[in-house]
Amino acid sequence: MNRSTLSLIAAAVALAAVTGFAAVTAPGGDSAKADAKGPARLPVERSSLLCPAPSLSDLAETTYTTFTPKGSGEAGAKAGTAGSAVLKPAVTPLTDGTPAKPTDKADKDKKGKKGKTPEKPDPNKAVVTLKEPGKPASATADGSDAPALAGSADGPLAPGWAAQQTTVVSAGDARAVLGTRCTEPDTDFWFPGASTAKTRQDYVHLTNPDDTAAVADIELFGKDGPVKSEVGEGITVPAKSSVPVLLSTLTSAAADDLTVHVTTRSGRVGAVVQASDAKAGADWLPASADPAASQVLPGIPGDATDVRLVVYAKGADDADLKVRLAGASGSFTPAGLDTVHVKSGMTASFDLKNVMRGEVGSLLLTPTSDGGKTPIAAALRVVRGTGDKQETAYIPATAPVGDRSTAADNRAKGSMLAFNAPTAAATVKVTASPGTEGGEPQTMTYTVKAGTTLAVEPPVPSGLKGSYALTVETQPGSGPVYASRTLALPQGGIPMFTVQTLPDDKGTVAVPAAKQDLSVLDD
Repeated sequence: MNRSTLSLIAAAVALAAVTGFAAVTAPGGDSAKADAKGPARLPVERSSLLCPAPSLSDLAETTYTTFTPKGSGEAGAKAGTAGSAVLKPAVTPLTDGTPAKPTDKADKDKKGKKGKTPEKPDPNKAVVTLKEPGKPASATADGSDAPALAGSADGPLAPGWAAQQTTVVSAGDARAVLGTRCTEPDTDFWFPGASTAKTRQDYVHLTNPDDTAAVADIELFGKDGPVKSEVGEGITVPAKSSVPVLLSTLTSAAADDLTVHVTTRSGRVGAVVQASDAKAGADWLPASADPAASQVLPGIPGDATDVRLVVYAKGADDADLKVRLAGASGSFTPAGLDTVHVKSGMTASFDLKNVMRGEVGSLLLTPTSDGGKTPIAAALRVVRGTGDKQETAYIPATAPVGDRSTAADNRAKGSMLAFNAPTAAATVKVTASPGTEGGEPQTMTYTVKAGTTLAVEPPVPSGLKGSYALTVETQPGSGPVYASRTLALPQGGIPMFTVQTLPDDKGTVAVPAAKQDLSVLDD
């Protein structure tokens, strides 16, 4: 028997072993096996999440909440496997090895006191650890020293693992609620809605979860196309570290509305934009859904005093788009904005003002009949309040809920869910987990009429102590549904809030059917 034949036998044995393992670990027995209709969907065995450094303010109070829903991960885990889910500091290094603050000037609080020199966090010490599916865990950090976090989950804690970072700055120029879902590492991100205007201070936070350095490029696109910048190329993000990049250092041009494109030449990163306005507060701007011809942006608050749409057209052709707003009773066209034109490779913005007039809604962008299929990225800048009591949040275009999605951090009061069913009626089940310190789970099921947005106050665990998670599941036979969660934490007459979209948690992965074929061993 020659060496090539032996290699083929070894490959066949390995394939059989892998196939056998998939069948054994598949939840639900035979129902999870692949059939002629397509591959089986099995729970992921490992997940990674990255959280940016929370704030520059000494007055910042940050809460981290992490959660894995009960379900497929437990059924698919090996017997006796508990799994782990841990978030640890991702240290931002200087040349002398000490961590850096992402600012070029000393931060001052309302008393004018300079921020403290940051202490170096221990990268081996867990900030928050999740011990079991179905019960959230939380931790807190105060001041400007809180680092970016990187972590992973495996075993039954991996499928659907979610984490939320919520920061409250109660006073000073930086006062705001800043909330973001901790994100998976990737190689390509689009952020419509950033700015280098004089009233803005926007940072791109790049976090590297891996053991080798990553190299990233940052491109800016304005109303006239690419913004010239050489310093945005070849940014090194060291292993297990986070690097903040101030957008105004990449270009001398002051622009109100920009699209930021982050790609990696090597490695992968987590990326998110911290957008701060001197007059209207601050929040995190998450990446838009992958560019596509149609996009949905769910959950515009009914009391929004100003709504601004920012759209980028990717590709060789311009984009001509229909603009529709879906409210509780149906969809309508905003006055004077039934269609918009976005030139190829450029960013366009449109002021919708107080378009919702008391009704929670969602914005839908679709090609006009002759508008082609040009992919777009989009986001909304939403302002609540007036004068010196304004607060800002961002709603990027998002993917549908799919099988399941989770909002990890919710309080006894202040949460609101918005569901949009753009094409067909949808049914979703919402489960409120136990609290971090106690409480019993509660479940509600909601039906969303086609072409509408349904806004609801979600269920709250009975006897709630601490914070809790909300898990949204699309039910069998349902049409696609898009969702977001608004968390309102008003202080001092300021309607401070943050919005997180709820795309599919990617807790399962398609595994093709495989079988032994010994015919490949024939000479």
